[in-house]
Amino acid sequence: MKKKRKRGWVYVRNGLAILLILCIGWSVFSTIMTAYEQGTYHPPGERVEVDGKKMHVYSKGTGDETIVLMSGLGTAAPVLDFAPLIDELSKKHRVVVVEPFGYGWSDLAETDRTVENMVREMRAALSKADIQGPYILMPHSVSGIYSMYYANHYPEEVKAVIGIDPTLPGALDYFNESPPSMPGFLKYVAPSGIGRLALMIDSRNFLPEAGEGTYSKENLDQTKAISAWKGYNRNVVAEANAIKKNIDQTKDMAFPADMPVLFFTKEAGKTTDDGKNNVTFLETQLTTEPASRVVPLDGHHYLHWTRSVEMSREVDRFVESFR
Repeated sequence: MKKKRKRGWVYVRNGLAILLILCIGWSVFSTIMTAYEQGTYHPPGERVEVDGKKMHVYSKGTGDETIVLMSGLGTAAPVLDFAPLIDELSKKHRVVVVEPFGYGWSDLAETDRTVENMVREMRAALSKADIQGPYILMPHSVSGIYSMYYANHYPEEVKAVIGIDPTLPGALDYFNESPPSMPGFLKYVAPSGIGRLALMIDSRNFLPEAGEGTYSKENLDQTKAISAWKGYNRNVVAEANAIKKNIDQTKDMAFPADMPVLFFTKEAGKTTDDGKNNVTFLETQLTTEPASRVVPLDGHHYLHWTRSVEMSREVDRFVESFR
């Protein structure tokens, strides 16, 4: 009996040792692949210094208006993700993407992911890249919170706000919901190589849900690579867990009454028993400026994956209406 137990322990021990060796081997392989990919996929924009780190700023197009696209939480490569919308909007406007720390080709930062720091860093990057305002801010998802802070603290720099299914500070109270959060262990997904393994098994959860040809093969290859480097890194996890504090700091704010705002939102949003949905909430966030309105669209939370053409047309009309 003792021999059997001893033999069983040997099997377990050897199995664990093999598993450990495989994990270490995979982590080393992933680190080598990351170094190779980072040497292969160069940033398409300019990397500027902010707080001793580098932030990636990409710009395309010319025009009288400068539209600054602001990414949603956890979008690994904002410049690549926004590509269809950038292509459409840049036909008439200058379009800029500032990738926050922890995203795309920007470095990881040590600073807290407070709304003050998120906005301060973006303003600093725009200044270092010599991109002058006033801007039309175009936040997606959680960046709606940052656009609210920006518009209230620096209204002279913001000409208008265009939200892409934006998360705004008043939403939690309106829907009586709790803020989201992320478990801290997720910050080890990328450095351990687990993210790369998940991508190799099934990359669909990391890529845009768009029709064939919407994104180029090069774009998708780079998106997969950057997702392996940056997916759920410590900055993203910290940002997610700072949402409650950032909402508390901005929930009593509203966009300046004379500032034009346009909100794109999902047409088939969830409706509560008392008739509340995304559209009715965003209507409460409109300003008194005549151009302000809500545009429901059928699509994913990432509306720009499939509705970039329609969104660009609406943006052109919106800009013309207050210009």
